[in-house]
Amino acid sequence: MAWKNSLTQMCRFLLLEILLLPYGMMSSVLTVNGKTGNYILTTQRGFQESLKCAVQNHTREEELLWYREAGTVDLKSENKINSSSVCISSISENDNGVTFTCKLQSNQSVSVSVVLNVTFPPLLSGDDVQTAEEGSDVQLVCNVKSNPQAQMMWYKNNSILNLEKNHHQIQQTSESFQLSITKVKKSDNGTYSCIATVSETNKTKDFHLIVEDKSVAVPIEPIIAACVVVFLTLCFGLIARRKRIMKLCIKDQDPHSATAL
Repeated sequence: MAWKNSLTQMCRFLLLEILLLPYGMMSSVLTVNGKTGNYILTTQRGFQESLKCAVQNHTREEELLWYREAGTVDLKSENKINSSSVCISSISENDNGVTFTCKLQSNQSVSVSVVLNVTFPPLLSGDDVQTAEEGSDVQLVCNVKSNPQAQMMWYKNNSILNLEKNHHQIQQTSESFQLSITKVKKSDNGTYSCIATVSETNKTKDFHLIVEDKSVAVPIEPIIAACVVVFLTLCFGLIARRKRIMKLCIKDQDPHSATAL
C-alpha cells in the first residue's frame, strides 16, 4: 500500500507541474535592443541612439511605458503596444549617466533599464583674468567636465608649476581643479594654465593673474572723529554767533537804552 500512495503523490506532483508549466512559459518578458537585463550603453557626444523595447511571450496586447529618469516620455498611440522605440538625438555631456527605463503598463515591476555612458573630451571653463592685491589670498578655479576623467596639471608661463609649501595648494573634485595661492606676491604675476589630458588629447585653459601693489590703508575712524569735531565746532560757533546777533538786535530795539543828549 505504501508504494501505491507514493505513486499517487508522484502522479499528482507531475500533473501539477504540467498544469503550471504553460503559465511559466508564457510569462511576459521585456527586451531593450534584444537585451533582457539592465545594461550600460556607451556612446559619444553628438551621436544619436535608438532604444527599442519589445514584449516577448505575451498572451494579450501589452501597453509599454518609457521613463527618462523619473519622468515619463511622451509616446504616440501607435508606439505603445507590444513594441515601442525612443530616439535620443544630439547626445550631449549632460546625458551622461541618464537612465532610460521601459516598463509594462500592466505590471510595472517588469522593466529593463539602460544607462547612458557618454564619452567626451575635457570641457574647461573659468574666469580668464583675476586681479589681486599683494598679500591677499587667491583661488584659480578651473571647471572641468570629461568622460573618462582627465589627468590634471597646473602650469605657469608654459612650465610646470613649482608648488611651494604653505604658498600653493591644489584641490580636485569631479568637476573642478583649483589652485589656491596664500598671500600672493609680485612674483606670482603671470599666466596659469589648467591642462587636462585624456588618451593623449590635451585641453588647456589659461588664467591671467595680476598682482597689484598693496594699497595704503586709510585711517577711517580718526577721519570720522575729526569730521565730527569740526562739525560740532562749527555748530557751536554758529549758535554763539546767533546769540550775539540776537542780543544786539534786542539792544537796538530797547528805547530806554538810548543815550540822552
